[in-house]
Amino acid sequence: MKRSLLLIVSISVLVGSIIGIGKGQEGKSRAPEFTSDNRLVRPKDYREWIYVSSGLGMTYGPAARAQQDSPPLFDNVFVEPSAFRCFLQTGQWPDKTIFVLEVRSSSTQRSINKGGNFQDALVAVEAEVKDEARFSEKWAYFSFGENGPLRDTASALSKEACYSCHYANGAVENTFTQFYPTLLLIANTKGTLNPGYKPNSSSD
Repeated sequence: MKRSLLLIVSISVLVGSIIGIGKGQEGKSRAPEFTSDNRLVRPKDYREWIYVSSGLGMTYGPAARAQQDSPPLFDNVFVEPSAFRCFLQTGQWPDKTIFVLEVRSSSTQRSINKGGNFQDALVAVEAEVKDEARFSEKWAYFSFGENGPLRDTASALSKEACYSCHYANGAVENTFTQFYPTLLLIANTKGTLNPGYKPNSSSD
């Protein structure tokens, strides 16, 4: 009897420990990491984050426009998990939010595929960061390189490169949430869409 009771208690403690560890890992946030000279460190594990959406052949940025005569590029968007969970609750992006944009080439007619496009080689990795204490505009944008080896760190791009377009056209704060259908629905429900956001127009 005592042995059975001890076994039950031991199992209960073990299960409780596992659940506790799981909750601790789930709740752990990943803040953007910067070097001493204010360069963003490229997150190596971004593909383990929350996948938000993909675009194909989108042309709102200068780099994308330059590719118009080539096969369309895929854009894959990932966001740090704790920021994603906060957005689900509030419809807003918390301080220290970090997005990673992974750009890949597209291919067709390979292997058994006879039509349509699938993702292929890595073209570029970019990031969008909200850090209210570090940046006067709160949001900043980074590129870790294109069509070659990626850099481990990157300085913030000029306002003209990305910030201005995001500021003028973002559906929620400086983010293109209008291209993330499930999150756009949440922003609509929470009433957090930017007052000047117009779904069917652009300032370009």
